[in-house]
Amino acid sequence: MLTLAGCQTEKTQSAGPPPPTPVSVAVAAEQSVPTEVQAVGTVEASSVIQVKSQISGELVKVAFTEGADVKEGDLLFEIDARPYQEALRQAEAAFNRDTANLHQAEANREKDVAQSRSLEADASRNAQLAKEGIVSRTQDEQSRASAEGNHAAINADQAAIESDRASIESDRSAIDRAKLDLTYCQVRSRVTGRAGNLLVHEGNIVTANTTNLVVINKLDPIWVSFGVPEEHLAAIQRSSSGRKLVVQATPKDTAGPMPVRGELSVIDNTVDSTTGTIRLKATFENSKRLLWPGQFVNVSLTLDTQARAVVVPAEAVQPGQQGQMVYIVKPDQTVEPRNVHAGAIHGNQIVIETGLAAGETVVTDGQLRLYPGAHIQAVAASKVDSRTL
Repeated sequence: MLTLAGCQTEKTQSAGPPPPTPVSVAVAAEQSVPTEVQAVGTVEASSVIQVKSQISGELVKVAFTEGADVKEGDLLFEIDARPYQEALRQAEAAFNRDTANLHQAEANREKDVAQSRSLEADASRNAQLAKEGIVSRTQDEQSRASAEGNHAAINADQAAIESDRASIESDRSAIDRAKLDLTYCQVRSRVTGRAGNLLVHEGNIVTANTTNLVVINKLDPIWVSFGVPEEHLAAIQRSSSGRKLVVQATPKDTAGPMPVRGELSVIDNTVDSTTGTIRLKATFENSKRLLWPGQFVNVSLTLDTQARAVVVPAEAVQPGQQGQMVYIVKPDQTVEPRNVHAGAIHGNQIVIETGLAAGETVVTDGQLRLYPGAHIQAVAASKVDSRTL
């Protein structure tokens, strides 16, 4: 029995303290952290043009490639111009005819004016001779009637001139309209953007201002529309009063996406009472086509910058019995839990508002195997066993 007791004592003494728990650690740092509002947004084209023909006719040519970039002024479609060329010729012929009629009416008026001088002189002379009894009263009356009839002819000539001038103005309008219709036979792009699918093919008849031929989206600049809770409205209005707020958009489901930087451009004029959100719109330069209409993106709106904020990796903060907590690594390589109040998350960093000072070391992985006073050994994260004991 004494021998057995001695063996048990020797085994108990040789067991020793438990080995240190391998964990990964990080040092709390002090840095400037932006105050951000996170949201999910939708990319929208800054301009959507539904291309239609302003005249009716047969579509005889498609001059672009579906899905290709087009520039402002590029030819997109051609409509059969022959009916409009004929309309222009008819309008020009009517103009020439009415111009000739005007010249004839002006010549008639000049002739009647010249004749009026002679008739008025005869009427005046016959009136004097009739008083002297040299000519008969009938001859005098005939002279006056001829002079008055000539005045009526002059008035008729003037009316014909005014009518011809009005016809000429109408002809000019018809010519201008025919020329304008001829320009409409070539449908050109109004914006620089991206053409979509062709909606009408060659040989089809299009109707003026009715048939959609293609849709062009303007992609540079491009908009991102997103909503944020209404409690952020006052802070957004205050921060945007004197400067442009920075907005970053990151496309979803993209390998290694880089955020695209833009500016807040529109704050909607009403809060949506059903969702309790305010709609915002940001403008982005998009020459590299990183953003696409209809795409969902993660949006980050920067309101302000918090200077000298204490940050640690977000995985260091764990739920505790009294709220959020972290494991602090003491100089003797033991740990103790400490309650903290965490703030905003920026990337993979979280702001610690109270409970932690810059320079203190915290455990970032392996917390499930720890307890107050446990000895730890700092190792790489890949070597940490996060399972509970």
